Amino acid sequence: MIRKSAWLLSAALVAVPNAAFAQNNDAAVQPTQPSPTEQAGVTQQAQAAVQTGQEDQIIITAQGRRQVLQDVPIAVTAVGGDEMKNSGASDIRQLNQLAPSLLVSSTGTEANGSARIRGIGTVGDNPGLESSVSVFIDGVYRSRSGIGLNELGEIDRVEVLRGPQGTLFGRNSSAGLINIITKKPRFEPEIYGEATIGNYNLKRLSGGVTGGLSDTVAARLDAVWVKRDGFYDDPANHTTVNNRNRFFTRGQLLFQPDDQLTVRLIGDYSWRKERCCGAIYVDNSVNSNIGNLNEVANPLLQPGAVPARTNDSGNNIVNVLRDLGQNLNALHQGYTRTLSVTPGRDYTGTTKDYGVSGEVNYDFGAATLTSISAYRHYKADQGGDIDYSTVDILYRDPGGASRRFDTYTQELRLNGNAFNNHLDWLVGAYYANEDLVLHDNLKFGSQYGRFAMFSKSTMSPTR
Repeated sequence: MIRKSAWLLSAALVAVPNAAFAQNNDAAVQPTQPSPTEQAGVTQQAQAAVQTGQEDQIIITAQGRRQVLQDVPIAVTAVGGDEMKNSGASDIRQLNQLAPSLLVSSTGTEANGSARIRGIGTVGDNPGLESSVSVFIDGVYRSRSGIGLNELGEIDRVEVLRGPQGTLFGRNSSAGLINIITKKPRFEPEIYGEATIGNYNLKRLSGGVTGGLSDTVAARLDAVWVKRDGFYDDPANHTTVNNRNRFFTRGQLLFQPDDQLTVRLIGDYSWRKERCCGAIYVDNSVNSNIGNLNEVANPLLQPGAVPARTNDSGNNIVNVLRDLGQNLNALHQGYTRTLSVTPGRDYTGTTKDYGVSGEVNYDFGAATLTSISAYRHYKADQGGDIDYSTVDILYRDPGGASRRFDTYTQELRLNGNAFNNHLDWLVGAYYANEDLVLHDNLKFGSQYGRFAMFSKSTMSPTR
């Protein structure tokens, strides 16, 4: 077991001339117009856009205040909630198709999913590494990109900020930032529901309700349930891998007694029990079809060839795997999506993610104070066949390889304008305290000893 604690305290002061740095930023889509309950901290240009109903004006909050996209001096791609629905995107992984500079992927576990912007990002399953592409949901920092792979529920918009961030957000992000803004409660009653079916027995149900509880209090409740078979076949264990089985719910309260004060309370809970992350072999026969990569392919994997003992300078690992029982024909399956898994090994992982946050906005007239307080708990456990073959070499049992994060954050911002709206200013402070507890149970399989002995005996001598 490894335990790690981290504390962070930062402060920033930013003053930006309003129009001097205006540039054309690309926006994939038009987000929804802000509701009457979202007016805290609106700049004069943004307020005018709302009042005049200019549909070509895109309002974002990439700089801690609501601004017209064209007035923001950073590279931003804004994606609206309706466009995410139309494309079928329900988490940040599927934003790839709407924000071309963004790539979200995972390797041995989804707990440490990797987000990259412009090809730059933190890669690997080390739970101690924070991503160079940060994820914020409703102003709350998510300490690992994989935490954002859960269902997101009803989204107002997503802002993908390219390039280094940190002055206006609590965490330094050297590659970029994903800022997710969910839909707030509305005072007008509304009920919605959606059902989706698809291949691999996909079933997805989502729904919610919002409305006013009084003249000053509104509430919202959203829920999502998803189930789908995996698209990788595991014939050794008569199952599929990379499936979906998850549940998400989020409840909100909005208190708005007057035009000066807005209080928003959010609580959410996510649960997943899925088998992830399988991998297939891609050999020379496949490479020749997708890129003529014969010169870099392993000659031991030529289609139909029976591997022979290599010379002292060659790689004999394939021979060792064959002699220990690996079916080499399975290595030529290519994209048939058939896995080589040791019988009895399991990729099942369980994830729980929940938290509460409170955002308070108070308009003093000349300035607006914003406070965001949050607590997050995240625990993910993941089993797997680490050697990705039918040979029993290394594995993790589900239920004993977990990582847990407990994160407390507090952000304070005070922003306003001066000199007849020619200067926007913002001062803020940020505090974070995170505890990380890691349990691992990487185990040697029943054939590890023979694999190690054979591999060593066939290695080339030291020259």
